[in-house]
Amino acid sequence: QMPARTPACAAMTAMTLQALSGGRFLCGIGPSGPQVVEGWHGVPFGKPVGRTREYVAIIRQVLERKAPLEHQGEHYQIPYTGPGSSGLGKPLRSIIHGDPSLKIYTASIAPGGLRVAGEVADGNLPFFMSPERAEAIIGPTLEGRARANQKGAGRSTDLADFDNAPYVRVSMGDDLAKCRDALRPGLALYIGGMGARSRNFYNDLAKRIGYEAAAVKIQDLYLDGKKNEAAAAVPDALIDEISLIGPPARIRDRLQAWQEIAKKNWVGSLLLAGADSGAMRVIAEAVL
Repeated sequence: QMPARTPACAAMTAMTLQALSGGRFLCGIGPSGPQVVEGWHGVPFGKPVGRTREYVAIIRQVLERKAPLEHQGEHYQIPYTGPGSSGLGKPLRSIIHGDPSLKIYTASIAPGGLRVAGEVADGNLPFFMSPERAEAIIGPTLEGRARANQKGAGRSTDLADFDNAPYVRVSMGDDLAKCRDALRPGLALYIGGMGARSRNFYNDLAKRIGYEAAAVKIQDLYLDGKKNEAAAAVPDALIDEISLIGPPARIRDRLQAWQEIAKKNWVGSLLLAGADSGAMRVIAEAVL
């Protein structure tokens, strides 16, 4: 959650975790939403697309250490010289030498966020994605890549150097209905309740991939306090599209849809949520 940390603090944390992990750390950032940003962190939600662009640029400056950090943007002014400043701020450089090649991912699902992910990030972490309707995620991402290249960034136009890594929920078992039911409450929470009625990015994504009526119904029920009914309203088809569920043979078959779009670089990694060791083995054997 970008509003919870300054970009410099995020860069410092990333450098520490990169060192502790032996170079295996991936830096993920996200804008959150207005209810959390303003209701929990106590700062304006503002313009998350512009904030993301500046945030990534500042982190990269800190990691590169080419010069003391200076940035004058709409969202961040470093050194700060505005109202309330002492006037004593000076450009600083990190004592720790970071890794300029550290991969930065965003957690974007709204079109504007997807475009800026394609423009400035190394990857994206969509909260859910349908391989059959991947254009909802990939289209804006490619627009961002094109925008970056117009500025001379030299990024691949086919996402070969970009890792689109959606969260894919896993529920393995012989009872398909039971597997679906295990995922309904979590999806209902996000599609129905993770945001205001007028601004819920997960709800918007469900609509963009073809589930507009269901998204409206889930949200209405959830915000009316009918959480069980909201969970029951999550369509089987939506669960089937965005998840890996059911017996091992069904999961292996479903993985083929992801493998097909991987050929186009539309997905690089799958972040498996809820997979036990048995499910992980089935999936690993199918893709490795």
